[in-house]
Amino acid sequence: MKAVFMSCNQSMFEDILTIMDQMNLRGFTGWEELIGRGSNDGEPHLGSHAWPGMNSALIAVMEDNQAAEFLKRIKELDTLNQAQGIKAFAWNITDMI
Repeated sequence: MKAVFMSCNQSMFEDILTIMDQMNLRGFTGWEELIGRGSNDGEPHLGSHAWPGMNSALIAVMEDNQAAEFLKRIKELDTLNQAQGIKAFAWNITDMI
């Protein structure tokens, strides 16, 4: 099992949920309004007058093969929308209730 965490510009959040729907990935926890700044480039999303953009994020636990496909689709979406910014990574899940 993997836990996939993904953060993106708010404008991309619906696209991420669409990917999840297409893959029949139901369970997730999401945050609609987050601040952030990319580690390499891009504009900060701080929700301020100077930097008004905001980010959204979610975390979902899924099977390893689903995580690989989900990350692949997120990367494809990011490639098409590089200016918006999407980051995602996965953790191994050792226990779950």
